[in-house]
Amino acid sequence: MKNTCSLLITLFLLVITQPSIAEIYKYTDKDGNVRFTDKKPPQNVRAETVKLKINTVKNPSISNNPLGTNNKIVMYSATWCGVCKKAKKYFNEKGIPFTEYDIEKSVKGRKDFKRLSGKGVPLILIGNKRMSGFSRSFFDKMFPG
Repeated sequence: MKNTCSLLITLFLLVITQPSIAEIYKYTDKDGNVRFTDKKPPQNVRAETVKLKINTVKNPSISNNPLGTNNKIVMYSATWCGVCKKAKKYFNEKGIPFTEYDIEKSVKGRKDFKRLSGKGVPLILIGNKRMSGFSRSFFDKMFPG
């Protein structure tokens, strides 16, 4: 009995600790509209699995900013980006003024991000420095202010 309980507990722990991976399906409905869903479509519907590319920079890096921003802080972000929210919160807590451009909602933000060859958000510019991603310690090195 004791071995059975141990085995069941071990199996349970293995199941609940497995990473949860959501699949996204793409299919065309009967009216010809392309649909995306996280629930498996009915068997009679031909659907394909979509691979998502998340473009949030998780490991920050500092490089040169060819545009220069006169020591003003400019951040290119997206509303869904948790790292962007973390950077905004830090700036607001420290009373650091910054200008933010959402790369999905702002035409200027989208154009600038493309011109800067942005690969992920947040992209933070300070003077002639550029930070891809966000780290308090990296930011403090760039902006000792």
